[in-house]
Amino acid sequence: MIRGTIIVATDICKACELCITACPQDCLEMSPNLNVKSYHYVQLKNDTCTGCVNCAIVCPDSAITVYRQAKSAT
Repeated sequence: MIRGTIIVATDICKACELCITACPQDCLEMSPNLNVKSYHYVQLKNDTCTGCVNCAIVCPDSAITVYRQAKSAT
């Protein structure tokens, strides 16, 4: 299985939740913490991310960067 992770630019996330809806793995949630603009921001809630980039594509503020682990040669 391909594994991925995300990095969120928390200070520019506006809590639109489009990324949560777009995630087929259901691995995103809103943080209970607030950013500098007083919005809750998105975060990973579990380790099921496959790096599909759906969240980054739908983010209107480009606040999400997706990283994929290299596929092992087995």
